[in-house]
Amino acid sequence: MIPLKDYNPTTSFPVVTLVLIGACVWIYFFVQPSGQGAFVERTAREQVEEIRWTVRNAAIPCELVQGRPLTDGEVIDTFGDGDSTACRDDRSGDTFAPGKNVYLAALLSMFLHGGLLHLGGNMLFLWVFGNNIEDRLRPWWYVVFYLAGGIAATVAHVALEPTSTVPVVGASGAIAAVMGAYLVLFPNAPILSIVPIFFFGFFAEISAKWLLGFWFVSQFFVSPNSGVAWAAHVGGFVFGVVVALVFRDRLVPPRPAPGWAGESY
Repeated sequence: MIPLKDYNPTTSFPVVTLVLIGACVWIYFFVQPSGQGAFVERTAREQVEEIRWTVRNAAIPCELVQGRPLTDGEVIDTFGDGDSTACRDDRSGDTFAPGKNVYLAALLSMFLHGGLLHLGGNMLFLWVFGNNIEDRLRPWWYVVFYLAGGIAATVAHVALEPTSTVPVVGASGAIAAVMGAYLVLFPNAPILSIVPIFFFGFFAEISAKWLLGFWFVSQFFVSPNSGVAWAAHVGGFVFGVVVALVFRDRLVPPRPAPGWAGESY
């Protein structure tokens, strides 16, 4: 199911949500090599440079566990031989990205994406669900919650695959935290969605609890070879649920905006 919009009014304009979307889009098209060549066919050399850039800047479980960047040998084993768990206890050998702050990379990775579909899907989900969570938390706490949710998602992924040498990119872990909080705070909000049936689809209004519940359960059936960090999604979602349950009585109560017809921003 693909959410398109929710019918859940807010009392404030979602500045932070729009800034987050703008930052992800800007970084993809103007910073990441993959985004700068998104609409043209890339040469083999450009694809290699894209991999090099990603390894230098993105979070990698092995690096986070061992507190140091990958060696040249680990990079070669990963991308040359296809060994996704090439992490070694032996730190001998030249470092591939000297000076890389592996912990700062975990933060940067929340703003990187692997392709247009990856970017577009994440930004759609953030647009649909983010504004109401921002409205309840207020901007500054929403920023803290979003970043903490992304870190929690990364921790969950690293805990499951501590020896992985494959870069992890995407805002989906942080967005999953937003979705988890939305489930707790707005379980009955109607979501206009596309429901795919084989090669077709139809529009339907689905309660948030059903759509988000289905999304959460579906993460456990993701193919191991899909390249999707499902554990990060689960970790982020659970983080969002727990935070919303603990703090929901202290949050700004939802109020219909004066004169609002029923659509969210």
